[in-house]
Order: sequence, then C-alpha cells, then structure tokens
Amino acid sequence: MLLSELAKLLGCELDGAGTADVRRVTGLEDAQPGDVTFLSNKKYAKHVSQTRASALIADRSVLSAPCPIIRSANPYLTFAQAIAVLSPSSLPGPGVSPLAAVDASATIGAGASVGPFVSVAADAIIGARTVLFPHVTVGRGAVIGEDCVVHAQVSIREGVVIGDRVVLQDAAVIGSDGFGFAKRADGTHQKIPQVGRVVIEHDVEIGAHTAVDRPAVGETRIGAGAKIDNLVQIAHGVKLGRRALLAAQVGISGSTTIDDDVVFAGQSGAVGHVHIGKGSIITAKSGVTHDLPPNAVVSGFPAFDLSEWKKASVVFRLSGRKRPALKPILKPKPKPPVERQKGPTPTRRKAVRRKLRRAKR
Repeated sequence: MLLSELAKLLGCELDGAGTADVRRVTGLEDAQPGDVTFLSNKKYAKHVSQTRASALIADRSVLSAPCPIIRSANPYLTFAQAIAVLSPSSLPGPGVSPLAAVDASATIGAGASVGPFVSVAADAIIGARTVLFPHVTVGRGAVIGEDCVVHAQVSIREGVVIGDRVVLQDAAVIGSDGFGFAKRADGTHQKIPQVGRVVIEHDVEIGAHTAVDRPAVGETRIGAGAKIDNLVQIAHGVKLGRRALLAAQVGISGSTTIDDDVVFAGQSGAVGHVHIGKGSIITAKSGVTHDLPPNAVVSGFPAFDLSEWKKASVVFRLSGRKRPALKPILKPKPKPPVERQKGPTPTRRKAVRRKLRRAKR
C-alpha cells in the first residue's frame, strides 16, 4: 500500500512524500524500509533519528525524522488503526464443519462460521457472521450476538447472553458456577445451586483462561466496551461498568459493583459487596476492602489514597534503618512554648481562698 493511501485511510496529515510502499507496522528500533513505526512514549524519542522506517506516526512535538511523518494527535491510537489496515485478521469462511455437533433446535445466523469439534446445544442462537473456532462449547439456550469471535476451547455455559462484536480468547469460561456454599451443622458444606445468568454486553473482549461466574440468583453483567485480560476471575453477581479495564490476574469478589471507566492494574482485586466509583484506578497488587468514591486512585492492601501510600512507603522502607532522611518524617513537630503566667496560677489562688475561708470559721 502506498504511504499516501495509508495516511488518507487513517485520516491523518502526511509530512513528506507519500510514494513509499508500506507493508507492516513495527517498533522504532526494529523498523526496516517498507515499515511504518510510531512514537507515543517520549522515552523512545532518542531512537527517531536512527530509524530506517519508511514512515513515522507521531504528534507535532516531533519536529523532524529521517522519513515522512504521519501526524496524529493520538499516535498510539493511530498505531492501532494502522495495524488493522496493514495486517487484517484472517478469519475462517462461513459454514458449519461436518465435524461440529449442532443441535437441530439451535439457530446459526447467516455467514456464521462453526469450526470442527464445536458443540452447540439445544435452543442456542449464534448470530450472523460470528466465528466459533474448534472445540468451542455453547450451552443450552445461550445467545451469542453478531460479528463475535470465539476462540478455541472457550466454554459458554447454558443461558449466557453475549452481545455483538465480542471477542473471547482461548479457554475463557463464561457462566461457570459461582463459589457458593452453605455450612451445615456438622461442618460440611451444601452447594448453593447457581442458576442466575451472565450477560456480556457489546464490544467486550475477555482474555484467555478468564472465568466469569454465574450467581445463584440475578445476574453477573459485564458492561459494554469493557476489556478483560488473561487469568482474571469475575465472581458471581459482579456488575462491571462500561469501558472498564482489568489487567492480568485481577480478582473481583462476589456482588461487587464497579462503575464505568474503572481500571484495575495487574494482580489487584476487590473484596465482595463493595462499590467502586466511576473512573477510579486501583494500582498493581492492591486490594480494595471498602467503597471508593468516583475518581479515586488507590494503592496497597488494604488500598488507600495513592498520595498517602507513597508517603507511607517511604516510612516502610526506611523505618528499620538509622538514616537522617527518616527524621523529618517520623520526628513530631515541636510544640510551641507555653507562656507561663507570672504570680500564682488560678488553681493556686482558689486553694489559697479556700484556706482563708476555713481560717475565718
């Protein structure tokens, strides 16, 4: 593809000649002629002058480069769009494999692709142009919307509802039983039947080996546009807001409500029955144990305000060492001197008056 054509498709201005033929997108240091590279982190600006790429995606803070520049106000987003243009995904064509097991009562939409060894149970609905890769299991009465991509070994349990344009990565499990048991008098545990449903709204992506559990009653819901990484646990009854981002190994306990635009960094989590306000950020390895207001940024376990956590971490790090740097942190502020009254104090004067009254008697 000509560079000028790519810039036009991306809706970006091109500084320089657009005659180069470009084939792929790659990093600054690895780029070769025919490649498009990008700069979204100023940390790597030092590599711009040495790049061999045929084009650079950058904002206007980059004044010059040894190649034409595709100008973008958001280079990282344009980088993602360029990959989609130059390296389109190759999905299998429509049709049902003769090696698939599809119940006669199931509905397969127009243009859908059902691969070998896929199992589609009774009354399930597969939307138009949705792709089921080999060894996917779709339970009884499950509904999958249009233009979804369900990768190998995914299990979609009975009654699950999935919206349009959802991507499920390999071995994700949607609708597994929630962890619910009632303790008997003899100390053994009675399983609580998990008969609620799971709803995945439009434009969600769920990573490999992630589990989204169903509740005993009600539903577990993943909001539109949410993106969930690999190895994440979403417990029964969780409500995850729109556009939420959950990185790898996050764990959300049951009946927690997470509002829109919340970010959980890697290995962070939340206890059950808490409410996390819109736009909050939970940093890596942190654990939320109480409700958070909107736009909170917290760290640690139990998680508390990030600015306070940074101060506390200095104390944690230095508390066992004799360092002058610790003194201004730990040493209490001196109290202002108390101005002493001249003569007897009020208490002393009262005592003297009592003695005089007793003497007169």
